[in-house]
Amino acid sequence: MADKKISITELGDPRKPHGEAGAEMLEGMNEHHYAVTGWALEFFDFKENDRVLDIGCGGGETLRRMSVMTEKGKLTGADYSELSVKMSKEHNKADIESGKMKIIEASVEKLPFDNEAFDKIITVESFYFWPDPQENLREVFRVLAKGGKFLIVADINGDAELDETDIEGIKKFSLYNPRLDEFRMLLENAGFINVAVHTKDGQKWVCAEGNK
Repeated sequence: MADKKISITELGDPRKPHGEAGAEMLEGMNEHHYAVTGWALEFFDFKENDRVLDIGCGGGETLRRMSVMTEKGKLTGADYSELSVKMSKEHNKADIESGKMKIIEASVEKLPFDNEAFDKIITVESFYFWPDPQENLREVFRVLAKGGKFLIVADINGDAELDETDIEGIKKFSLYNPRLDEFRMLLENAGFINVAVHTKDGQKWVCAEGNK
């Protein structure tokens, strides 16, 4: 079973999911990232009218969970994988049809949104793949409203005690896995204030928080 999971991940390409293997992988991500995402979402104080953006929305489960927390809010998902956009839309069909949510194909390199368009922004398990983390964070800062909050969520970090599977995955997929102080530096250099880097006892998780 483990061999199959590795094969599916490699075939589906976590950097930009595609094909049948990518679809299976995205379904698995909705499940496997559930716990770390739930922990990180506790750092948001949701308001019913929040404008929320999920960068690298994957299979769409994080969007679904945030929709429940923002009764009258507007949610947007962005992913540069055509397959991820398709599956996120299917996963959130009712919200798409009602107009509460929209999901678009776009890259963090150039987000197609106005300045200060969102009150809350999150990225879950996608920061590993950002092409130019420092510049990309400046783009996130641009579209975050004053008083808004941004969270980077990952289930490993560069200061955690990683096992062989983690290390192999980092090498195989060329993952960017910053240390905790690097998260802080990157966010502060991009303009974020009141930066906090959260970890959870007994886990390798990180939630790096930047405010504006």
